[in-house]
Amino acid sequence: MKLSEVLIKPVLSEKVNAQSEKLNRYTFIVNRKANKLEIKKAVEDFYGIKVANVNTHTMPSKVKQRNTKAGLLVGRKPAKKKAVVTVAEGETIDLYGNI
Repeated sequence: MKLSEVLIKPVLSEKVNAQSEKLNRYTFIVNRKANKLEIKKAVEDFYGIKVANVNTHTMPSKVKQRNTKAGLLVGRKPAKKKAVVTVAEGETIDLYGNI
């Protein structure tokens, strides 16, 4: 798998911001087929930092439904994989620099 296909997007939320400030942890949505070694290498190459630890978990798909004039529409949201990356001490990732 190419390293450009591993990282999909960073997660930006209040909880993730608190973890990044206190614990040097950053969360990314990653390709479901990527393993921890590929995620570590991709983060180190893209952001130029040293990664200390990578934790992953797969979020299952969810059933979503809504009422419309035509009746009940039922669908599914796809499953996704999250990676929580712990950065080495003294290093940071600037996620808001490109926005």
